Amino acid sequence: MNKKYKHIFFDLDRTLWDFETSAIQAFEVIFDKYELEKIGVESARHFHETYTVHNEKLWDLYRVGKITKDILRGKRFNLTLKDYDIDNPEMAENIGLDYTTISPRLVNLFPNAIEILDYLFPKYQLHLITNGFSEVQEVKLKSSGMDKYFDKVITSEDAGVKKPDRRIFDFAMEQTNAEFSNSIMIGDDYKVDIVGAQDVGMDQVFFNPLKEFNSNGCTYEIDDLIELKRFL
Repeated sequence: MNKKYKHIFFDLDRTLWDFETSAIQAFEVIFDKYELEKIGVESARHFHETYTVHNEKLWDLYRVGKITKDILRGKRFNLTLKDYDIDNPEMAENIGLDYTTISPRLVNLFPNAIEILDYLFPKYQLHLITNGFSEVQEVKLKSSGMDKYFDKVITSEDAGVKKPDRRIFDFAMEQTNAEFSNSIMIGDDYKVDIVGAQDVGMDQVFFNPLKEFNSNGCTYEIDDLIELKRFL
């Protein structure tokens, strides 16, 4: 146990929750349900790849407050269908609703996620700071059984701002009675999680399982969650 830290803040998607695997599985269900092959969509995986391009661009706009959650949810599938020459806003809306219902119930966690939470839970206060939609993250936590580990779940919707804005970290400190000096942030997104924590003087753990990004000066870097035992 590292006595310097009292509070550990995790990101959820792509840190504990294997977002891509759950998403692809959800797209396979949607592909079959809407018989997308019959209307020109090559495969569930191709549909997911096309969607991802639009989704990432829209999420960038959402993070900086240029679009709302409702616009993001509706537009990402509408644009994806249009890439296949399908102009059907009603179908796009229905697919969007199905996706946010199905995906958080398809539980896929990174290796050793539960093991490390079991290890950390008796020693520290565990919390989440997430930019994900509140209702979706709640379902993920309950469906995976991870809800029992976390004292506070700090969402960008509750805070009114999104990581890496320092105000969400300030909000997290207020909600948890923590201090930056006795807290550490664990996340996979260097710009959002790591730089965000650095900017407020909080130590960070960069979760980098694919080893595709140069961490360039974070407090710690790991490629497997079990490595947290080395210093926590």
